[in-house]
Amino acid sequence: MPFMSRPKTQIAAKTFAMLMCAFLLTATTGCTSAKSEMHTTAVNDPLEPLNRGVFAFNNALDRALIEPAAKVYNFLTPDFFRAGVQNFMRNLRTPLIVANNVLQGDFKGAGVASARFVINTVGGVAGLFDVAGANGMPFEPEDFGQTLAVWGFGEGFYLVLPVIGPSSLRDTAGLAVDTVADPVRLYAFNRDEEWIYYTRGIVEGLDTRARLVTAVRDMRRNSLDYYAAVRSAYSQKRRSLVRDVNPDAPKAQAVQYYDEGWE
Repeated sequence: MPFMSRPKTQIAAKTFAMLMCAFLLTATTGCTSAKSEMHTTAVNDPLEPLNRGVFAFNNALDRALIEPAAKVYNFLTPDFFRAGVQNFMRNLRTPLIVANNVLQGDFKGAGVASARFVINTVGGVAGLFDVAGANGMPFEPEDFGQTLAVWGFGEGFYLVLPVIGPSSLRDTAGLAVDTVADPVRLYAFNRDEEWIYYTRGIVEGLDTRARLVTAVRDMRRNSLDYYAAVRSAYSQKRRSLVRDVNPDAPKAQAVQYYDEGWE
């Protein structure tokens, strides 16, 4: 039996084609603006009417389903359990973080991430405990959207993706690359056990959203324009991540979907 069936081969080919289209589109919309975007607070949002429609859908879905599920999760699980889930999910993503560090030329960061993976996998019970973080090696997220920024690609225009939430043209292309290259997805799909990948996504997204219940509630209550507040917070957080600056400002914490889940 061949390693990959014909339907899966066709799907892979289509995925690759879509990926290349996204990458080329990013390349043609801001190759020289990655540095200049660091010095402005403006967000390029030419699709605002469409984005607001998708945002309204996401917000309704969140209020009706995701937020209640997150509150139940918080109620039923103790702090140490949620910490273990977060540590485990972060550990699963470490190979992608290492790869993006290397692509960015950050070999010190790649070394730290690699050491974190080994230490937490072996000494932290498959990553359930952040032993490395407790010993001076904190978790630092890296993704292909950040890699594109380091390479000089501009962020392009702002996008709101269904369910996933706030993004940009550059980050959407980066998300596509990270999704295709995700070792968990490759393992699950090649073994016809796709449920592993989807379960990981659901658990990761729920855990992330559960940590933001208070921050999202406060942003909704205190923002004159909730859409504009999320758009600004997302842009500031992503630009901070590109600069390797701590992005954990109160508003930035309320941007829930992209950074740690829902891929």
